[in-house]
Amino acid sequence: MENLAAGALTGPLLMLLSFVGLGWIAARGLRIDPQPIATLLVYLIAPLTFFRALMNGGPTPDYLLLTLILFIASSAIALLVRAITQRYFGAQESALLAFSAGTGNTGYFGLPVALIILPAEGITLYLFCILGITLYEFTVGFYVSARGHFSVRQSLNKIARLPLVYAFLAALLMTQLGITLPAALMTSLDVFPATYTLLGMMIIGMTLSHVTLAAWDSRLIGACVALRYGVWPLATLGIVLALQQWFNIPAPLAMAILLLGVVPMAANVVVVAMELGIQPQKGALAVLVTTLMAPLLIPVYLGVMFTLSGLG
Repeated sequence: MENLAAGALTGPLLMLLSFVGLGWIAARGLRIDPQPIATLLVYLIAPLTFFRALMNGGPTPDYLLLTLILFIASSAIALLVRAITQRYFGAQESALLAFSAGTGNTGYFGLPVALIILPAEGITLYLFCILGITLYEFTVGFYVSARGHFSVRQSLNKIARLPLVYAFLAALLMTQLGITLPAALMTSLDVFPATYTLLGMMIIGMTLSHVTLAAWDSRLIGACVALRYGVWPLATLGIVLALQQWFNIPAPLAMAILLLGVVPMAANVVVVAMELGIQPQKGALAVLVTTLMAPLLIPVYLGVMFTLSGLG
């Protein structure tokens, strides 16, 4: 529990904010257009990042069950939020809320925090948990986002073109068949995780560089904060308590799942919103607000949740 001190999170937060700042400088000073970078992340860097992780991780049925559980949980939350918010928000705002409700910054922000508070065996478990959330982002999440801007057929066509789905299936097939890639090729893929983190956070800064006061939407941002720091902590705590009741899961797994519930909004909210043209400026502001709240809330939330789940 000593690793949950706010000071221990200073490094990850400063790293995150420095990347956001670099994005802001790049857009304002160098006139760099973030749209091609968002496309590059969605269609190239993200698929290769997770393909590499799967090929290195050697997925087992137990690990893949974690992926499935988190995929189902993320999808269920997003679809429920979509059904509710479309009554009270416009089509694009509802789509943005639905997408963001099912995911969080489990990679760019959550992984550095996981390295601080989780034991070694918990890191692998955490990676397969966030894989389920990432698959949600680029399947169900992408669909509910696109439905705020495109028809059903157009939305499904966009999903069919997403290479991350095929990268996931290819990695599973290759590991099941015992196919290994040459060491030199796997080594060459090592650059992608860091690139994924750097460009993913810079996208927020690039988008914020074009934000005006007119983009501030208190109702939308308030809903995003409530979903991220209200619904998700309760959802992950419920998952842990249920799994403890049925399977007597190890403490590192429980800690990994609980961490998923307290990270800020996903930077991919901005990436996907930009790719689909659905309120990226509003999304960037909401991501920034929840990120700034994270170092204050994470120690408190995890302390309470660990105690309630018997880990404290």
